[in-house]
Amino acid sequence: MALKAINPSKTTSWQKLQVHFEQVKGQKMQNLFAADAKRTEKMHVNWQDFCLDYSKNIATDQTIELLLQLAQEMDLKNSIEQLFNGAIINQTEHRAVLHTALRSKQSEPIVIDNQDIIPEIERVKARMKAFSQKIISGQHKGFAGHPITDIVNVGIGGSDLGPAMITEALQFYKNRLNVHFVSNIDGDYIQDLLETLVPETTLFVVVSKTFTTQETLTNANTIKDWFLKSANEKDVSKHFVAVSTNLLKAQEFGIASDNVFPMWDWVGGRFSLWGAVGLSICLSIGYDHFEMLLEGANQMDLHFKNAEFDSNIPVMMALLSIWYNNFFGSQTEAIIPYSQYLHKLVPYLQQGIMESNGKHVGRDAERVTYQTGTIVWGEPGTNSQHAFFQLIHQGTKLIPTDFIGFKKSLHGHKEHHDKLMSNFFAQSEALLMGRPPKLGLTPFKVFEGNKPSNTLLIDKLTPKSLGSLVALYEHKLFVQGVIWNIFSFDQWGVELGKELANSILEEIQTGKLAKHDSSTQFLLNRFLK
Repeated sequence: MALKAINPSKTTSWQKLQVHFEQVKGQKMQNLFAADAKRTEKMHVNWQDFCLDYSKNIATDQTIELLLQLAQEMDLKNSIEQLFNGAIINQTEHRAVLHTALRSKQSEPIVIDNQDIIPEIERVKARMKAFSQKIISGQHKGFAGHPITDIVNVGIGGSDLGPAMITEALQFYKNRLNVHFVSNIDGDYIQDLLETLVPETTLFVVVSKTFTTQETLTNANTIKDWFLKSANEKDVSKHFVAVSTNLLKAQEFGIASDNVFPMWDWVGGRFSLWGAVGLSICLSIGYDHFEMLLEGANQMDLHFKNAEFDSNIPVMMALLSIWYNNFFGSQTEAIIPYSQYLHKLVPYLQQGIMESNGKHVGRDAERVTYQTGTIVWGEPGTNSQHAFFQLIHQGTKLIPTDFIGFKKSLHGHKEHHDKLMSNFFAQSEALLMGRPPKLGLTPFKVFEGNKPSNTLLIDKLTPKSLGSLVALYEHKLFVQGVIWNIFSFDQWGVELGKELANSILEEIQTGKLAKHDSSTQFLLNRFLK
């Protein structure tokens, strides 16, 4: 069963929202708060150790009601069921979308191509656990008889951003191993990294679904050449493992078949950290913490699947994002985590959100007539306050902002955490209230306020809460894709650049240029001089 192809702009609720927008676009949130003493009480969701306060939005009770009607009219409930049941919702690639199955605890079968995938998932998780425990404990020895001290994850895109973000975010929980990430096909960076490593004590995790990805394989071969200056071909199997579907290519590289961990077509790359792509996460924080990460994501899955839409965190955040994107014309949204541990969260979410929903063709194969996707950006607070908050506070653009903060610090530095969180609360209040003009106040110091934000207050940054947070944004983008009538889980937009790069590489290597546009021709000639 496929997702329905419904043009949202033709629905009754969308038409009503357009009329409603004209009525409320000039509303001041300060007035909405003053008129309704129970506004925050109505506009928040408590779930486990998460609290979402969405009261600081340019939205009335009627706005929320109409957005919820839009979700119903776009068949969102049925679409969610299809996501979890393994329907072929990635229709252009004829694939199911089942990253949720990687963290599922259900005993009921999930069938793909007449086969229950749950037992295979459990077998891979058992292998990940056993392997990571051997490395962490020092039981696995390198070719010189020494335990592994450093892990290098070699991948790109979803094979890099997810594991890198999680290991950085959970540094508090890390073990003795040092974990590094190589993604960019930049020989200078790789050389600098290799000069800090010892081949006898380094393990390389090569992550590539096809084992043919240009960036990953170029980097892996460069690393292997470096390794073989100190070791023999037979030693490769002790220091290289793979996460791939291409067992033959991995074996040709020198990786033992027992050290090739599988990937599946029904998991998109940018949603793959929950499976074997997360091997470097297991190595960094230990398998038990990895399981807690999966548990947190699974709990958010169940919330998303079962909660009514008006108390469903991913659904409400998605609907408000659509409200600003499609009616206010806001093209961007900022995400500001108040934890330095989460400094890679936004780059990770940029891939998930922008690669998923950057589409101009609807599920009906027609060009859409409305905006899809949002430009996602941000940095941790308080750094961001001294960088780009000027634009959010006093600029001419409306930039909805998500604030993410934690009630408790990890190391217990109360003075630091109190100051950090005072900024967390102050910034969203300042965006709401502003500073009105008054006698003696220069216009340059006036803040208009009325800048919308969501506030996510979470008890503590743990593997479990991080898993829930990442899954929340996964489900948010899914809801957006359903309502925008697009396929969120293909990524044809990255293919053309790859094809052209391969052609141009051959031209650079041979010195024989094909016909290009005049600008590219000029630049290639200058490069080859």
